[in-house]
Order: sequence, then structure tokens, then C-alpha cells
Amino acid sequence: MNTTRRQVIASTGAAALTAGTPRSAFAQTKATVLRFIPQADLASLDPITTTSYAVRNYGYMVFDTLYATDGAFGVRPQMAEGHEVSSDGLTWTIRLRDGLKFHDGEPVRARDCVASIRRWGARDGLGQSLLALTNDMPILDDRTWQVRLKAPFPLMADALGKASTPVPFIMPERLALTDPSTPVREAVGSGPFRFLRDEWISGSSAAFARFDGYVPRNEPADGTAGGKVVHVDRVEWRIVSDASTAAAAIQANEVDWYEQVDLNLVPLLRRARGVVTGSFDSGTAPFIRFNHVQPPFDKLAVRRAVMAAVDQSDYLMAMAGDASLFRPCKSFFFCGTPMSTGAGSDAMAGDLDAAKRILAGSGYAGELVRIISPTDLAYLHAAAQVTEDLLRRMGMNVELAATDTGTFFSRRNSAEPVAQGGWSIFHSGPTAADTLNPALHIGLRGNGRKGWPGWPTDPALETLRQSWIDAPDGASRLRIAAEVERHGFANAPYVPLGIVSNITAYRSSISGLVKATAPLAWNIRKS
Repeated sequence: MNTTRRQVIASTGAAALTAGTPRSAFAQTKATVLRFIPQADLASLDPITTTSYAVRNYGYMVFDTLYATDGAFGVRPQMAEGHEVSSDGLTWTIRLRDGLKFHDGEPVRARDCVASIRRWGARDGLGQSLLALTNDMPILDDRTWQVRLKAPFPLMADALGKASTPVPFIMPERLALTDPSTPVREAVGSGPFRFLRDEWISGSSAAFARFDGYVPRNEPADGTAGGKVVHVDRVEWRIVSDASTAAAAIQANEVDWYEQVDLNLVPLLRRARGVVTGSFDSGTAPFIRFNHVQPPFDKLAVRRAVMAAVDQSDYLMAMAGDASLFRPCKSFFFCGTPMSTGAGSDAMAGDLDAAKRILAGSGYAGELVRIISPTDLAYLHAAAQVTEDLLRRMGMNVELAATDTGTFFSRRNSAEPVAQGGWSIFHSGPTAADTLNPALHIGLRGNGRKGWPGWPTDPALETLRQSWIDAPDGASRLRIAAEVERHGFANAPYVPLGIVSNITAYRSSISGLVKATAPLAWNIRKS
């Protein structure tokens, strides 16, 4: 890109951002404002009913959690003061720390926590396991309640401190009593920021103000745990779907922080004056997700054919380009984390001829394969284009349906046939926090329509998952994790594509970014 082209883009970016910013933002001339470009639009106010990372990230601004995950993936109390576990492991007594209140001025009470756990648990895989073992959750007083179990559940704190989607955020009871499949429409939490509902312009902008009633823990920030100390008065999200416009805006100092840089633009931003590039997380592990309830991927052999055809290097080069920004990873658990073994990965041979032979004997009858892809997330859209080409070369009938992110998330919830607007494949890019182990990994469930879009029914996988949860020690869990991976490569709930770095960019006037699974606005200072 030459200098003239950069100047034109910068000018366009500035105009687009100014047009999408509420006037009230400019009135606060003395306020410290953090201007942020998120990876995608804020499509919902309910972080429980969607796995959208943008909605999860909004959730961390507005809501708080009972426990939290630190940078080493350890779990610590957050809203909880602590807990006691009975000698038989069947009763957990949890007490809230003092001074917690919601943005509407009401104190956070035990009944809010119980209702929130039940609502989250109806949607989350690990939460479902917890609720299945729960007899009741009696409230002892406004700050204390118990979880009484049918059998010990040693992963209690891990579940309630789960770092990624859906996060067990605590809501007021009146909101948490909403049906788990119906999104709440109010943004009332007890987190460090208040959502400014009147300034929300879907597809354009969102704004948050520091919640002066928030009492942080007296600890350094560490992952999503520790003290959530806010040093800015206001955070403004600017929704910019065009990557070049976003890159130009941060070069021109129109924004302070660009969450997820199009990897093709990383070299440009690395050279830009006043811009710092880096990463706040471990990267993403993209994959091809199949629709298991509709032809043709309801057939195991068709899924295996695609598994055999995939060469990760083709995808990684398309998504990132620069070898310093990616690495192969033939594993269902994030490479480099304790449960990742790669057992059974020889099924990913990258052999197109072998894939064609498997497909020829699979019963595939030329059904249309519709790939739905969000163009807002450039690396995932690049992966979708590689898949489109690969399936055509295998001899499949393929259509690539490109949409914005909001439409994509809505559309992938449909289990209807392709002819009625349904889908066959999408691509996703979970972080390490989402793919650490069988208990947390929503893509490795076999619970059919109760599970994540794709909906595989796989009782053997569910049994392995429960065995991992029940395992008595780390060695047993590692052995079972290897069995889960072997089963995954044999049954292809999805196809892993490697690991891609998440590169973020921010102005040099910004400091204090916390390394975590999400972009966190606390601890940040703006000079």
C-alpha cells in the first residue's frame, strides 16, 4: 500500500468513525475516553444465549463472575469471598464478598447468584454437568448459599470461573429468571462498567461508563481474575467491519485500540508510528464445523473424507500468510496446553486422492454443501474460501454464503435443510480457554440438539467426557483426553486447522493491557 492510498484510507476511516459516534461522547471533553474497535458488532445484550466473542467481551465489561481464571489457567475467587466444602464433597458453601451491588443500586444477593447459575447451567456444557449432579441450592442468608450435590463435583470452582463462552456471569434475579433460550434485553450487571443503553446504535457504536460503585478485589489484575481497577471514564466501541478502514483509523489516532487486526495488515501496522502490535491471548484454533443433522455431513464417511483431505498449511497460509503468525496443530485441545496429545491425528493425511476415494464410497449423492461465512472476521472467511475450493476439487457441490457476523450467528442456529435456508459448514476460531479439556470444549460434545450448532449425537463421546470429569487425578485425565482425541479423529465432529495468532494493535499512549482470553478494559491507562 503506497503513502497516497494510506492517506485516503485514513481520511475515510476518520469520517466513518466520526459519523458513527454519539454526540454525547464529544461533549465529555475532560473525560478519559478509551476508543476501541471490537472484532465484530455487538449483536445481543445477553452473553448467556450466544457464543459470540463480541458479546462475551461486552459481558466482561458489564457483569462479574463468582470465580475467575488467571493467566496460568488457575481459578480464583472473584465475587466470591471464598467457599467451604464438606468432608464428603457433597456440599459447597459459597459466600459473597462485601460491598457488591448492581448498576441499578440493588445489592448482589445469594438469590441472584443461584438464579444466574441455573440459567447459565442450562446453556453451558459444564454447567449442565453441574446441574445434573445438584440436588438443590438453598440460600442461607443474603450473602451465602449452598450447592448440595448427589455426588462430588471437584470442578465446581472451574465451572463457576469458566473464562469463555458462555461465561457464568451474575445477573439480577429478575433477569436471570428469563427462559435460558430467550435473550435478556437489559444490561444490568455488577461489573466495572455500566452499559449506556441509550447510546447503543446497532452496527455502529456502543458506549460504557465506569461504574463508580464497583469495589475491586485488592489484588493485581491477572487474566480475568484479580482487581478490576478502572482508570478511564468511558469506553466507546466503534464498529468498523472493513479491516483497512480500521487499520487507517488507528494510524490516524482516531481510535486507541483495534482488537483483532486482519493478519494481512500486520506488517503495515508494525511500521506505523505511534502504534504498538502484540497479543493479549494465546491465539485461536480455527476449525471446520459440520452440520451433523442434515445431509451430506450426517454421514460419517463424508466427514472422514474432508478430514483426510485437509492440509493445514493451505489454511494457515490463507488465514495468516506470515509463518511467524501461525503453527500447525493436529489436536482437538489447544497445542501446548496440558490435555493436548494429538492422538489419532494420522487421520489428517492431507491426501486429496484418498479423500476422493472415501467420498466415492460414502453415499454422497451430490447434495449442496452450503458454507456460511462472516466476512467481518477476515481469517475465518479466508478459511471458508479454502474449504470451498477444497470441496470442489473433491467433487462436491458447494455454495459459499458470505454474510456479516450478526447474520452469521443468527443463521447458524438453524437446523433446517439447506433447501430451507440451512447450512452445512461453518468455520470457528475458539481460544485456548475454550479448548483446554473435554469438560470445557463445546465443540466436543455428543449431546445432539442440546449442544452447540452442528449438533452431533455421540453417546461414546459423552461417556468419555464424563469419565474425564470423574477422573481421580491428572494422569487419568490425560489418558482419557487422548482417548477423546482418538475418538474425535475417527468420528470428525469438526476438523482442526492449526493455531493462528490474534494480533491486536493499540496506540503507544495506552498501557496496562491484561493478557487474558478477552480484551479487558480494566487496568488500562491512557496518557
